[in-house]
Amino acid sequence: MIMGQALDRMKFGIVALMAAAMAFGLAFAAPQAMAQDASGTDVGGGAAGAAADADAAAAAADAFDGGIDAPAGEVNAASAGGYAPMAPTEGKGMPTSYQEDALKSMTFQDQYTADGAYALGMHDYILMPVITVISLFVLFLLLYVVVKFRRGANPVASKTTHNTMIEVVWTIVPVIILVVIAVPSITLLARQYETPPEEAITVKAVGYQWYWGYEYPDHDVEVISNMLEADEALSRGEPYQLAVDNRMVVPAGVPLRIQTTAADVIHAFAVPSLWFKQDAVPGRLNERMLVIEEPGVYYGQCSELCGSRHGYMPITVEALPMEQFEAWVVEQGGSIPGSAELEDNNDPIDTGDESPAAADPEAAADA
Repeated sequence: MIMGQALDRMKFGIVALMAAAMAFGLAFAAPQAMAQDASGTDVGGGAAGAAADADAAAAAADAFDGGIDAPAGEVNAASAGGYAPMAPTEGKGMPTSYQEDALKSMTFQDQYTADGAYALGMHDYILMPVITVISLFVLFLLLYVVVKFRRGANPVASKTTHNTMIEVVWTIVPVIILVVIAVPSITLLARQYETPPEEAITVKAVGYQWYWGYEYPDHDVEVISNMLEADEALSRGEPYQLAVDNRMVVPAGVPLRIQTTAADVIHAFAVPSLWFKQDAVPGRLNERMLVIEEPGVYYGQCSELCGSRHGYMPITVEALPMEQFEAWVVEQGGSIPGSAELEDNNDPIDTGDESPAAADPEAAADA
């Protein structure tokens, strides 16, 4: 990790020196008339401009390092109100290896949505106990039949064909079990297909062979997301084959309208720790609501076989507080809905009652 950070700083230092050299050369190549203002002072070129560019590049490098080196799971604003990539939290929003925790590697990931918590509770406290009891009971019956009705203990085979009590029991009991399971199952289905509210933030995930594109129609932003190479992912402290160059950044704690479609073949947008999976079908727009309960970095992958590089189109969702999300939108060149209306509302109101001086400046001067 330390070596990776040192390499990052070295790369950004080289970028800073190149920017300084370019600025210095441009300053001397441009006509002096364009480099000076009306008073003859230098306004943009020369050593001062080069130094400013170098400082800006160094600041950008420090800001990037600050985001990656931030404590796991915390938002580190590189500047006041700015955006910096959030560092992932080990074990949160990502799969657990068998070497780290054998038991946890065989079950679901921890959930960070209300629907996910409900579904995980249903699995742990309803489905698994029922499955375990039924499996043990059937195993007991099999062993009982093997022992009691073996040929040595029953030289004359029984000719019994019906038992009314047993037939009634093995009909009614499964029905009761299915009804018990159906109640939370139908509840979960209804929760998962709840309609997003009107004020929900819309994110359109488009599947391509083999990468993802994210469109924010409310904010005029679009990003393309590709998997990172192994060395770059490890230098950032992220899991290889799950880390991407451009994350899907969303605000935490607010309703999201996730729309999915595809440009070529069927893909599937899936993030296990958010209990979210939705097909991306060409020519069709699927939609579901998602509310991420807390900030964090959550990893997923395409879950529909879509070609030779199906296993190399990961998904990284970065959930931020609203202020940090808006800073990211501004950094991407987008706009914040309602901000223009707010500025218009702050403009001075024209009452139509102008003072005599304002209506006739010459009269005011004579007075």
